[in-house]
Amino acid sequence: MCPAQPEVRDQAEQWPVVRSADLHRDRWVVALREDWVRRPGPEHAESEPFRRVVMEHPGAAVVLAVDDDERVLCLWQYRHAVGRRFVEVPAGLLDQPGEEPLDVARRELVEEAGYEAEEWTHLVSTYASPGISAELAHLYLARGLRHVGRQGFTPEHEEAEMETGWVPFAELRAAVLDGRVQDAPVVIAVLTADARGLMST
Repeated sequence: MCPAQPEVRDQAEQWPVVRSADLHRDRWVVALREDWVRRPGPEHAESEPFRRVVMEHPGAAVVLAVDDDERVLCLWQYRHAVGRRFVEVPAGLLDQPGEEPLDVARRELVEEAGYEAEEWTHLVSTYASPGISAELAHLYLARGLRHVGRQGFTPEHEEAEMETGWVPFAELRAAVLDGRVQDAPVVIAVLTADARGLMST
């Protein structure tokens, strides 16, 4: 007889951390540390701990903004870590104390694209790379768009070179499925909205 399969659900769990040390920490919200971890249970209390590197991250909010013609507001932005210009959607860090993910989504839609939305639907929350990062991204569908301008926000660095445009949802979905668009939040948001029947195409 096969043993019972665990429940199909992620669960909070914390293994013993013997010691930690910072590898990088400054005024930015993201930091890098190393932990030495042991397997749980008394039978492993004397076992040799193993090292894991952790990127501390406050989380992010991502916005799939769709207009009345089923077009998605997209951004074209350079990402230095991979030397690539990505098709993205508005997104930002939860870097203000006490700010809720939906508040961040609203703020980023204004700052990066100059729009507000009347209707917000939470699509999904996902950990991008839990083997190393604590980042939890909250993805939203925004509708009922209204242009309000960037409200005094001035983009800098990579964002200063960012381009914006409208892409029909069906075209963006096709680009995701054939690999032309590879930014994870875009892929997840597009496929989740489509799978949940929230798009009319």
